[in-house]
Amino acid sequence: MTNVKIRDIKAILTEPDPGSRYTVVKIETSEPGLYGLGDASYRTRPKAVRSAIEDYLRPFLIGKDVADIEDIWQSAYSSSYWRNGPVLNNALSGVDEALWDIKGKMAGMPVYDLLGGKAREAAAVYAHSTGKDIKQVEDRARKFMEEGYHYIRLQVATPGFATYGAPASSATGRDPQDGPRWVTGKTAAATREYAYAQDAGVFEPRPYMRSAIEMIGHMRNTLGWKVEFLHDVHERLPANLAVEFAKEMEQFKLFFLEDLLPPSDIDWFKNVRQQCSTPMAIGEIFNNIHEIVPLVKDRLIDFMRARISSIGGITPARKFASVGEAFSVRTAWQGPGNISPVGHAANLHVDLAVWNFGIQEAPEFRKATLDVFSGAPEVRDGYMWSNGKPGLGVEIDEKLAAKYPHNETGGGHFDNVRRADGTVVRP
Repeated sequence: MTNVKIRDIKAILTEPDPGSRYTVVKIETSEPGLYGLGDASYRTRPKAVRSAIEDYLRPFLIGKDVADIEDIWQSAYSSSYWRNGPVLNNALSGVDEALWDIKGKMAGMPVYDLLGGKAREAAAVYAHSTGKDIKQVEDRARKFMEEGYHYIRLQVATPGFATYGAPASSATGRDPQDGPRWVTGKTAAATREYAYAQDAGVFEPRPYMRSAIEMIGHMRNTLGWKVEFLHDVHERLPANLAVEFAKEMEQFKLFFLEDLLPPSDIDWFKNVRQQCSTPMAIGEIFNNIHEIVPLVKDRLIDFMRARISSIGGITPARKFASVGEAFSVRTAWQGPGNISPVGHAANLHVDLAVWNFGIQEAPEFRKATLDVFSGAPEVRDGYMWSNGKPGLGVEIDEKLAAKYPHNETGGGHFDNVRRADGTVVRP
């Protein structure tokens, strides 16, 4: 116990990169000038997270000792009675990461040292090579290889259909204003040419499967075996087709196939494991350790893909990693561009400290984001590096952050993709 108490807690909402919608928690302490930052970014429900932080966690936590991270996490986790939801977990993550940041600053040590010290010097990351056609994907992959990346996620558009993780390619979709008529699909605004495009269009499994298999086969033939490939299914295949897809992907020796099945179909991973050796990664939309344990203990997956903010922060993340280590399952925390630099720093500190680290997803931040957040982890030669500063090592310019308010146009939702008959496709 220390004499340093939580004096105030606030949520900072900022969007320097269009579409990012960052939510950062700042904990101020009774020690003048001592504060901590944590990530609570939940892009589609930021107002709900802000309310959970300021209306509920703030009054519950003011006056508590900043040293008692485990007790604060457990008591705050149970304080709502109903728990494990993404809104409350993201709010809790912001608090938890901020407390680790404070503890590191008080100790004069980076958080990874508080977690046991480095198990490696830097964290290998993967880049996203996407395109409207195979040529675009190949050109971007070659560029990443020239920059030193050893791991590349490959996504290509399916001609005539909506596709996850790639720019639209004349996808057809349903316009809700036009009744049952089918029209040219609409895509969400992309922040960059190769940014994700969540099409409000038509998705069909077989065309997607054939285009993805053709693309990855081409990439393996042209780029060879000196680079590792990843691919994200995004849970969009029926279970039986998912097994078939994983079997066909086996020949290309992927580093991992991501989110082949949704959480509701995790029993099907037994069928996948029995029929092929394609490495599996899942966990992006999991909220608690009980969802991942059955897959880990039965060795049905190879990588845990949880988002650290959605499981509640660094405190539970290191426990996830420990469970995985016991069963030779590696970490691969989610790290898209809608996680703030504070959140990426939290990912990195856990990556550096756990033995069973696998890979880290990393975005390319725009200059505006790096102006708001100083000390963001640096990516060079295909690895993410910490700046070694005490705590998480990231600071925020609050005045500049306020100049980039959240853009609420379109509301907080993940655009729907539908089958040809109009059925919504998850996620």
